[in-house]
Amino acid sequence: MNESILLEKIGNVAKITLNRPQVYNSMNRKMALLLQTYLDECNKDPEVRAIYIIGAGKAFCAGQDLQELTGENPPALSTVLSEHYNPIVQRLRYIEKPIVAAVNGVAAGAGANIAIACDIVVAAESASFVQAFSKIGLIPDSGGTFMLPRLIGFQRATALMMLGEKVSAKEAMNIGMIYKAINDEEFLTESWKIAEKLSQMPTQGLGYTKRALNESLRNNLNQQLDIEDNLQTKAGQTADYAEGVAAFLEKRVPVFKGA
Repeated sequence: MNESILLEKIGNVAKITLNRPQVYNSMNRKMALLLQTYLDECNKDPEVRAIYIIGAGKAFCAGQDLQELTGENPPALSTVLSEHYNPIVQRLRYIEKPIVAAVNGVAAGAGANIAIACDIVVAAESASFVQAFSKIGLIPDSGGTFMLPRLIGFQRATALMMLGEKVSAKEAMNIGMIYKAINDEEFLTESWKIAEKLSQMPTQGLGYTKRALNESLRNNLNQQLDIEDNLQTKAGQTADYAEGVAAFLEKRVPVFKGA
């Protein structure tokens, strides 16, 4: 039986493929728990210095598999959130390694919010994002009400969530929802290049950057300056900082080890 999530390590990049293409990679319990497990493995593996998440087939992720919610002995919505989606989003935000979401097709509902919880989001030009929750009488979850207003503004986020309108990849880029929309023919190559580049950069420094950005969501200026002071001191003690400075002075390309 095919696994609903595939994990492959290529160099220093962990490639995670959402692998239920027959249902547009919609999430069920097994898939959600396996994604958590694989993210934990990536976090613990010192050889993994970047994570790349993509969907198999035509979609990135269509959100929750509604068959699971309407079948025999369906899980409660509170269980779906507390055990499936919330732990995924927490891992995406708190794993101190760069995570790239390569949105190859539609990202709807929880699938859209899982994507925008990643550090760098790129999408094929044919891809789209939909806050589909209002269409079935639910509210946006998976961190959507936290992340989306911060990315695109309160008014626009409210409209997209209430109206459930589809957003093209190019529009998503233009409004700041994602980093970049990439031509379909070049998407796989160019999105992979981003993850590959990140995997050769100073991993601890990137992790501290991610931590600082997370902290900025709740800090005032003085608190954030203190965070920067603390994390810059830590970054300055890494071997990669020493290598970066030496390479700059010696006018050569640095070779970072992620340490």
